[in-house]
Amino acid sequence: MGREVLTVRFTRIDNAAEIPTQATSSAAGWDLRCLEDTVVKKGESCRIRTGLVVAIPEGWEGQIRSRSSLGAKGMIMPNGVGTIDSDYRGELMVLATWIGEGDEFHLAKGERCAQMLLAPVPKVVFEEVGGLDDLGQTERGEGGFGSSGRF
Repeated sequence: MGREVLTVRFTRIDNAAEIPTQATSSAAGWDLRCLEDTVVKKGESCRIRTGLVVAIPEGWEGQIRSRSSLGAKGMIMPNGVGTIDSDYRGELMVLATWIGEGDEFHLAKGERCAQMLLAPVPKVVFEEVGGLDDLGQTERGEGGFGSSGRF
């Protein structure tokens, strides 16, 4: 079964910027690389430059996520997942925070610092209804936190 092909146009705003790559043909994410040597200081957030600007097609979004290998060492994205909207045309940057051992973490120029996944964004219409009964019932009901019913 063939997969849909999505074309994402991009440009390099710095000649040293590297094109996103997949580690394998089945990888969900496209690796983003550091444009320059970067130091992520403990407990602070910094923006890691990629030197790339992308034009994500309308109806799609880019999701910037941590690489699991860096997360295991202690580099996290403070916002969890960064969203790149289809109408954004600024430089792709990776927001990072260091929570691991030591006072800082060094990333070398060209090192893989994050991954970008592309996901469809449906057209959504919110429809207000008269009350709770109009929303329908579910097996879960109002239970939260694993449906334990406790708050």
